[in-house]
Amino acid sequence: MFRNMYDTDVTVWSPEGRLLQVEYAMESVKQGSACIALRSSTHSVIGALKRSVSELSTHQQKILEIDDHLGIGIAGLTADARTLAKWMRNECLNHKYVYGTAMPTGRLATDLADRHQRTTQTYVRRPYGVGLLLASFDKNGPHVYQTCPSGNVYECYATAIGARSQSGRTYLEKHHESFPECSKDDLIMHALRALVGCVSGDGELTSENGSIAVVGKGEKFTLIEGAELKPYLDRLELEGGNNAGDEEEKEESEADDDDAMET
Repeated sequence: MFRNMYDTDVTVWSPEGRLLQVEYAMESVKQGSACIALRSSTHSVIGALKRSVSELSTHQQKILEIDDHLGIGIAGLTADARTLAKWMRNECLNHKYVYGTAMPTGRLATDLADRHQRTTQTYVRRPYGVGLLLASFDKNGPHVYQTCPSGNVYECYATAIGARSQSGRTYLEKHHESFPECSKDDLIMHALRALVGCVSGDGELTSENGSIAVVGKGEKFTLIEGAELKPYLDRLELEGGNNAGDEEEKEESEADDDDAMET
C-alpha cells in the first residue's frame, strides 16, 4: 500500500489509523521559526525568532496581541495565524460586550482547539498549518497554552515550537522549576537564553530578529522589540549566552596557539 493513496483528502484514514493531511499540517509548524512561552507566578512571557524573506524586506511579525490580557506566538503559516488571530479578537470583544469582563483564557483556548479540529473532519477545508502559543494573565493567574493543527490543546509551564525548538525546550525543561519565583526581568532573560539555542547556523539573536512579549498582574500585554529589547540582549551578551559557541572556539584556538608556542 502506498502512502500517497491515503493523503489526497483530510477525511481519508490510512490503514495504520492515521490522517496524513493532518500530519502534514503539523509538519508545517516544525518548519516555522522558533517560538517559546513560559510563565511564573505573576507573569507570562512569549519569545520568538522573526524571519525576513530577503535582505530587502522587513522581518515578519511573530507575536500578535489579541486583548489587553492575552497574546499569541506563532509558528507555521503566517496567513493562517492572521485569520485565527482575527477570530480570537472578535471572540474576546464579544465576550467583553456581553459579560463586561475579559474572556477566560482556558475557554478561548478550548474554542480555538475546536476550530482547529473542525477542519480535520470536513473534506472541503484543509487544516490550519500553524501552531499557536497563548500567554495571558486573567483572574485565575498567568497561563500558557499550546494548540496544534490536529485540534489538541495543552496547558504548560513552559513550551517551545517551531524549527530547532528542541534546544529551547531542553533549556526550559532544565530550568522550569525556578520559573515560579522569577521576576519579570528574570523570566525575560530565561526566554532569551532559550531562544539563543534556536538560532540557525552562525546566526545570532539580535534586536531585529528577536521579539519578546510580556503580560502580568496589573500589566497589560506589552511587546518588547528593537531598542527596548537591546538592554536585555546586552545583559545576555555579558553573560556570554549570545555567542558562547564563538567564545569556546576562540578559547580552543588560543589554547592551540599556546601549545604551538610551547613546542
